[in-house]
Amino acid sequence: MSSLAVPPDSPPREAVGPLVRGLAVLRELAAVGGRRSLGDLVRATGLARSTVDRVVSTLARMGYVRVAGRDAVLAPRLTELGNAYLSACGLPDFLGPAADALADALDESVSIAVPDRDGLRFVHQATRRRAVSLTFRIGDLLPAERGAPGALFAAHWTEADWQQWRRRRAADPQDTGFPALPHGPGGGSPLPERDRQPGGASASFRRRTAAAGERGWSLDDQLIEPGLIAIAVPVRDDEGRPVCAVSVISHTSRHSAESLRDAVLPRLYETVAAMTDTLSAAAAQSERTTDAPAPAAARVRASKDELGPEFVESLARGLTVLTAFGAGRPELPLAAVAEATGLARATARRALITLEHLGYVAQDGKTFRLTPRVLELGFAPLSGLTLPQIAQPHLADLVKLVHDSASMAVLAEGDIQYVARVPTVRIMSVNITVGTRFPAYATSLGRVLLAGLPAAERAARLARTEPEPLTRHTVTSADRLAAILGQVARDGHALVDEELEEGLRSIAVPVRDRTGRTVAAVNVSMHASRRTTQQAREELLPPLLAAAARIEADLHTAGRYTRVSPA
Repeated sequence: MSSLAVPPDSPPREAVGPLVRGLAVLRELAAVGGRRSLGDLVRATGLARSTVDRVVSTLARMGYVRVAGRDAVLAPRLTELGNAYLSACGLPDFLGPAADALADALDESVSIAVPDRDGLRFVHQATRRRAVSLTFRIGDLLPAERGAPGALFAAHWTEADWQQWRRRRAADPQDTGFPALPHGPGGGSPLPERDRQPGGASASFRRRTAAAGERGWSLDDQLIEPGLIAIAVPVRDDEGRPVCAVSVISHTSRHSAESLRDAVLPRLYETVAAMTDTLSAAAAQSERTTDAPAPAAARVRASKDELGPEFVESLARGLTVLTAFGAGRPELPLAAVAEATGLARATARRALITLEHLGYVAQDGKTFRLTPRVLELGFAPLSGLTLPQIAQPHLADLVKLVHDSASMAVLAEGDIQYVARVPTVRIMSVNITVGTRFPAYATSLGRVLLAGLPAAERAARLARTEPEPLTRHTVTSADRLAAILGQVARDGHALVDEELEEGLRSIAVPVRDRTGRTVAAVNVSMHASRRTTQQAREELLPPLLAAAARIEADLHTAGRYTRVSPA
């Protein structure tokens, strides 16, 4: 058992050095929220500038970071590494719906956490939106002694585990190695008063662990910060060990610790019992439906051929090993990892040895599995991305290509509302800002969004709309609008010519989520003198569709286990 505050032992002889260094860069980026200058990365990691440049170049080629000026920024595609762990363990897929239902029934936030060394890491959150609400994210790590699940996990620790925990406490008494914790002005986490005395944290946690082991539930009475309270119950495997813990989280403005226990414990026990049955049924299935990953070795070789020395092939190969795991592939032998990635067995073996040394992979006999530590590779900061943040870099690339402004919008009642925009620089340009609203019926963005609705809902919205002629070209006939929207739905794009404003022409396409539902639209707008309608379709539609596809790819990856806000 190791910790963020305790560096790993010296790497084994067969460890892949570039993979070790690349993961160090990713960890540093994640620890500071997902963005850091290249110079700061050099200072923080102790790596040479040339090494950091090559690592960032490789990660950018893989889509895991992007370079913005002098900064490296974590990119949505990086969440595929955390997704691999979450889908492999199956906990969010199997237990998440029950946690969501419990949150709805209790009107309180509910979390699922797993043991991770001498800490606990969140793998699912069902958060209630309030003025005072939970802000932890999937992937966040807490020290075991600072949360309700920790005592449940520690009840099964060995003496070696306790010794490791004491070493971590001695090395980092203020928990500065846990970025998710609230920290005070001096950089330290606000420890509860009872834990601030010499030996207080150890004695207090030992007592709470013993009580949790005896009772089968654990209480967090403001261990993380004043006002936050929680109660947790473990979900156990067939051998009685906790696979995860389910916590109900509230605030002292709503409950005391005792009243929370009385109010939610019976329902929490019921939910955990159902979850245990669900896991048992899943384990009894010999196979789970899954799509095997496409072998990545060919893509890695192509990138190496194109970028040459700026692409660190061994780093890319090592990261692709993590993606070999997933739904239906929770544990794999070496041969299966090599086959899934397209790597030679010797290459896959060295990558697994390195990942095991760093704590991202565990070996059980002849099989390997991912550990929760994979989530520290940027999953938490990326889990807070909004759709406009995902779209913005792609819109910027589109504008550079077509030299006209690009935007993203969502439906807001009968209007569209702009949520992202990248203007082009022209003497005569379209002046629209984020937050601007226009009638949906008269815009290309609005028509794409309306066309993406189910037919009945689309008809109902049109029935509530009273179109007004904004220009002499505006379509105001309900029947004609209905026909146009039907055609847009079939074509997959909408072109609007001077209906919103004289001289303004635009073309838009949908952005769809993982279920195929249209959640936003993106467009390119221009002055009518720039292109004819035919030229707009021929010149703009292909790059616009490509940009939307890239946005969708990032949205689907980032939204696999987290909710991506549309605004």
